[in-house]
Amino acid sequence: MLYNKVRDHYEHHPYPRYPLLSSVRRCDTYALNLQALWARFNGEFPETGNERILIAGSGSFAPYPFGLANPQAQVTALDLSCANLKRARLHCLLHGLSNVRFVGGDLLDSAMVPGPFHLIDSFGVLHHLGNPLAGLLALERRLVPGGILRLMIYGRYARREAESVRHAIKLLGITELKGLKKLIAKAKQGSRLRDFLEASWEARSDSGLADLFLHPSVRTYRIDEFLELVDKTRLQPLLFAHSGALADPAVEIERLRDLDRRRETPTNIICYLGLDTAGPVPFDGRTLLRLNPSLLRTVAFPCFRPVRVAGRLGIDNPILDRAERLFLRRFRAPKAAETLSVEETQRVQPCLDALFLLAYKQNP
Repeated sequence: MLYNKVRDHYEHHPYPRYPLLSSVRRCDTYALNLQALWARFNGEFPETGNERILIAGSGSFAPYPFGLANPQAQVTALDLSCANLKRARLHCLLHGLSNVRFVGGDLLDSAMVPGPFHLIDSFGVLHHLGNPLAGLLALERRLVPGGILRLMIYGRYARREAESVRHAIKLLGITELKGLKKLIAKAKQGSRLRDFLEASWEARSDSGLADLFLHPSVRTYRIDEFLELVDKTRLQPLLFAHSGALADPAVEIERLRDLDRRRETPTNIICYLGLDTAGPVPFDGRTLLRLNPSLLRTVAFPCFRPVRVAGRLGIDNPILDRAERLFLRRFRAPKAAETLSVEETQRVQPCLDALFLLAYKQNP
């Protein structure tokens, strides 16, 4: 049974295997913050005190940054591997996080953490399922109206070299990490295999090598194949967040189609999908602006050293120098757009695009 094979793979190779004391800056979790995403795609904030997040296929690390980004939310980490969950739980414990619940089981089981949830993250999971559509429908059923689902699936041409090596290893009958590492040790400098390994960050760890080349179930997708899955649900693409993605989903889809036709698509597909989302609030005088909660500490004590926040939405973020942090500090409490000068309004827009600032409705 495929489920058992995939579970056993992760029991032997928990993934990703970051050092337990590896830390994440809270500012770098800005694109995982539920309040920020809900404001971006619904023009308001979720109900206070009832914010629920599911990490479907959590792996051994994701619960930590999600718990850090959402201290006010109930975060549930679901994974089929006890080894993954054990390591994820220990990572959260070592970093003082207590708002994450850990559940072992199959995301296809409707009785397993039925929800509903405001935000579901399933990063690098659907492409390992025997029936990806069943998995996507199972996630959709767990969303509240207005809910957001973030997916990452392997791109056909971004993954082409890794899949070529994986199939060759399978033909050689190599099924264990020990045999794989023996093969790698024989790869000559300048060979196709050696060049790929040196360019891949995943190949730097045993768990990464196992995930790249020994996984029992892998699919890859062109953009149209991904959209065929989505079209069989009630979900709608809201934003693509892979490197180089364009802000308008329709325009980004056409860009990816063109790259697929030329077999030059360089990235996996990362997409935020929504279930009956209300859409962003129109930017006018009645719009309220507020700082992304994940940046509160970053702007609290402006210093002279610039801060570069990791890009998570497919674009490079503005560098937060002293002047920019002083500007963002003004939005720690809600500020009406009508109070801004023309120059300030121009400064606000890149911060809204980067999700550093949140725009939402003013109560009647």
